Amino acid sequence: MAAFNAGTAFSLKDKVVIVTGGGTGLGKVYSQRLGEMGAKVVLADIAAKEGEAVAEGIVAAGGHALAVTTDVTEPQSVETLVERTIAKWGRVDGLVNNASLMSVLPRGDWFKIPLDEWDRVMAVNLRGIFLCCRAVYPHMKRQGGGRIVNISSGRVWNGQPNRLHYTTSKAGVIGLTRALSREVGDDNIGVNAVTPGLTLSETQLASSSSNYLGGQEQGRAFKRPQVPDDLVGTVLFLLSDASGFITGQTINVDGGQNMH
Repeated sequence: MAAFNAGTAFSLKDKVVIVTGGGTGLGKVYSQRLGEMGAKVVLADIAAKEGEAVAEGIVAAGGHALAVTTDVTEPQSVETLVERTIAKWGRVDGLVNNASLMSVLPRGDWFKIPLDEWDRVMAVNLRGIFLCCRAVYPHMKRQGGGRIVNISSGRVWNGQPNRLHYTTSKAGVIGLTRALSREVGDDNIGVNAVTPGLTLSETQLASSSSNYLGGQEQGRAFKRPQVPDDLVGTVLFLLSDASGFITGQTINVDGGQNMH
């Protein structure tokens, strides 16, 4: 085991990282910051134009990026994503499973959730993570390791109501993270999760009223709105070698609203 090198442990320069949902919302910010850190970013998003625009911005700023239109619920689409990543850069060091179905979901009573809507949420928020992990696994194993970061939600800590399917799916992300970390530990692949609090991303602002958003900060130790960049440090850390002995964990980032 090599000695810890503080100069390189936190570096993401030349790391190849896939970000699902990387062209919109929180994923857009993760992608941009990874580009600024010198990572080679693959933006996997079903929103093709948005993904391309973010990738072009990263390249224009001197970074490295590839946009791949991806439906994380479809096995062939996910396999194509990873094949294109390997074809361009020869490896995959990190995967941020950020793609999620949330902002378009109406808030309401659990017993009024249509069955097809329930199934769609589970397909994107859980099946999608499974498919992406499965697709990168052989490449991470072959190259001697990798890092997977699954984005869950702070809703799971307090059982927040009115989007039962979303909360349920995000609780499942934590279970998947814990079990998968044990399955791939011998391959030197770290798997961790992050639970963001309510964050003022573009998609969240577009789907929520100002009254709803304004009341969130009162329950926090840090009484201010949470913004996307508040999550970046944790995600980048979990992708870096500095977190090399951390796996199966869930890190809560919500300004001290929920403590565990």
